[in-house]
This record gives sequence, structure tokens and C-alpha cells, in this order.
Amino acid sequence: MKSSFFTKNTNFLRQKVKKYWDSSHKWLVNTPERALEEAYQAAQIIKNIELEHFGNQKISPESVNYTDNVMSYWQVYLNKNLTIIKAKLAEFRLARSITNTSNPVFLEKLNFIDEVIAKYSQDEAVDAQHQLAYPQTSSTIAPIEPLQIKRDEMKKQPNSSNIDANKVQPVMKKTGFLPRSIGRTFNKIKSDFNPQSEQQFVKDYRVSRNRTRTAVKFLAMLVLVPLLTQILSKQLIISPILERVRGENTPEIFLNSEMEEEALQELKIFERELRFNNLIHEAPLLSSEAIEEKVKNKALELAEEFIGKSNNAISNVFADLISLIAFGVVIATSKREIVIVKSFMDEIVYGLSDSAKAFLIILFTDIFVGFHSPHGWEVILEGLSEHLGLPANRSAIFLFIATFPVILDTIFKYWIFRYLSRLSPSALATLKEMDE
Repeated sequence: MKSSFFTKNTNFLRQKVKKYWDSSHKWLVNTPERALEEAYQAAQIIKNIELEHFGNQKISPESVNYTDNVMSYWQVYLNKNLTIIKAKLAEFRLARSITNTSNPVFLEKLNFIDEVIAKYSQDEAVDAQHQLAYPQTSSTIAPIEPLQIKRDEMKKQPNSSNIDANKVQPVMKKTGFLPRSIGRTFNKIKSDFNPQSEQQFVKDYRVSRNRTRTAVKFLAMLVLVPLLTQILSKQLIISPILERVRGENTPEIFLNSEMEEEALQELKIFERELRFNNLIHEAPLLSSEAIEEKVKNKALELAEEFIGKSNNAISNVFADLISLIAFGVVIATSKREIVIVKSFMDEIVYGLSDSAKAFLIILFTDIFVGFHSPHGWEVILEGLSEHLGLPANRSAIFLFIATFPVILDTIFKYWIFRYLSRLSPSALATLKEMDE
């Protein structure tokens, strides 16, 4: 009995060890791909910041004319993502040297990462050389005298072409006995056990929370301020003035021919209903004079109704102009919030998976430039014409539908070809597969 109990415990322990071994082996095998993907995402963030805020140039004060506060804000993002790229590339090299895995996608992502960090690695090399050459310099550096070399000393220097290749120091002496990635890993573990790491995490969380609140408040303000301005200015200022001005004079009942046709059609339907009910004896018999009197009263009601519609359309024009001015004032006085909203949206959009990005692209393209989009554009344009009191010109609407969605489709395709293929090649591949 004791032997069976021992055998059962041994088998259970063996299964546990095997399970942990399989999970650890799977995690180790997937480490190169996972580390490279995180480095690739960080490089994408840097590239997006360059494209949207620095004109596809380097993130530096020389590229654009930003203030010191704004530049320090982007510099924090740059340093953070460069650190992530370095750490994850070191983890990628270490894990790949152990697992010896290979994937054609690795080369594509590594080329993209090298293109992004090349301009910044040069600056780091210059700074490192400066620190090695002048380790004790302060912030105020004295001017350096030009270096004077005597001709006799130059003759004594050996020719670089005659230097034996065997005298070059091996790589182990340059980089140290252990690979640098191991040192970075130990530094990462050391920073995790640092007592200040929790405070730094809380600080970063508070900064992220404040940024999210600011972005959400600003987006809500962009919607609410123009909307409330339009409603209040129309109800409190424009409509009373317009009713007083048009009430003193004999107003035009209809602003366009479509309103007149609509009113005549309603009046004809009302008159036909009266005569039809009179013929089938569903109502008390009416004389021709009574029918004419009812039709006349209905015409007066329609006139009052369409005068109100005309006043409403004219009020919408002025109220919309005032709301556009309010929107422009909000944009002009909120440069800091705009920068925060852009970074907030970048993190949301570029933090999505490749399948989600492809899904959103297909959704928006099908809505605005897809096969059924002309019907949606027609409804939008007719509603806008009615809102502003303009006649819905069918020829103008069809001409707009024939040109504007085509221009949007061209812009979408150029953006996909020009930027998406560089920012997220995997999302582009997913998009092509979903289209097919």
C-alpha cells in the first residue's frame, strides 16, 4: 500500500514537472517573436509621432518650432520607446541564441526598427563619445583650442594601410566577457526590486489618468460647445429677431420651389379627401361653398406652417455660422489639449491588433466609398439642404456623389500604399486577406 501511494505521488509530481516544463519551453520558444513584436510596436509609435507632429522628420527642436514644454513632452515618449526597443531587442537576441528560431517576418520588422532608430542611435553615439572624451566637463564648457599637429609627428605615425589585421582587438575585449543583453536583464530585475519602482508606477499611472481625463473632456467640449452655441443662439437671439423683422413686413411664404410644391401637394390631398368623404357619405354632406371654406382654412394653416419652416431654415444658417466660430475659438485656444488628444488617439488606434485595424479600415471605406455609399450621401445632402432651406438640386447631388467618394477612395488607397505598408505591414496583409 505504501508503494502504491509512493508511485501515485511520483506520477503526480512527474506530470506537474512535465506541465511546467512544457509551459516554460513554450514561453521560451515564443519569446523572440514576442520581444520583437513589442520592439516593433514601440518603433511604430516613434514613426507615427514623426509623421504626425514633426513632418516625417526627426523628433528634435530643429525639425519643428515647438515650445520647450511641448518638446519635453515628446522627448519623454521618445526616450521611453527607445528604451523599450533596446531592452526588447536584447531580449530577442538572447532568446534567439538559445532557441535558434527563425521567421521571415523577423527581417522585415528588424529593417523597420533599424530605419526608425538609426537617426537616434547616431545622437547617442555622439553623446557617448563626448562623455568618454570629456568625463569631467560641467554644463558650461570652455571653448576648445584648435588642435595643432606638427609635421614631424605626423611622419612618425604609422600608415593605417600597413597595420596588421591581427592587431585589431577581438569583439570580446570590446564588449566584455558577457553579452550586454545579460547585463540589461540584470538591470531590469534590479529596477523591479527597487523600492522606488512602485512609486514610479503610481506616478506614471496618475499621469496617464490625467491625460485620459483631459482628452475625454476636450473631446466632449468639441461636441457640446458648438451644439449648445447653435441651440442657444438660435432660440434666444436669432429666432426672436427674425420673427420680429419678418412679422413687420409681408414675409415670403416659401424659400424655394420645393417648399411650394410640398404645400400644394398637401393642399390637393386635403381637398381630395374632403370630396371623397363627401361622395361616399362617411361625413355630413357638404356644399361646394363649405368645401371651399375648409380648403381656404387649410391653406392658411399651411402658410403659417411654411412661414415657420422658412424662419427656421434662415435661423439655422446664422446659428451654424456662430457655432463654427465657437468651434474655431475652442481649437485656437486649446493647443495643449490638441497635442494630448493626438497622443491619446495614437495610443488607442495603434494599440489595436492588426485584425482590428483592418476591420476598421474596411468598415469606414465601405461606409463612405463602398457600393451602397451613394444612397447614404444622397440622404445626407438632402437633409443638409432641408436644414439650410436650400433646394435639393438633384443634378448637383449626383455630381457630388460621382466625384467626392472617388476622391476619398483615392486618398484611402494612397494612404494604405504609402503609410500603412510601412507603419504596419502585418495589418496590410490582414487587410488584403479580408478583402479577398
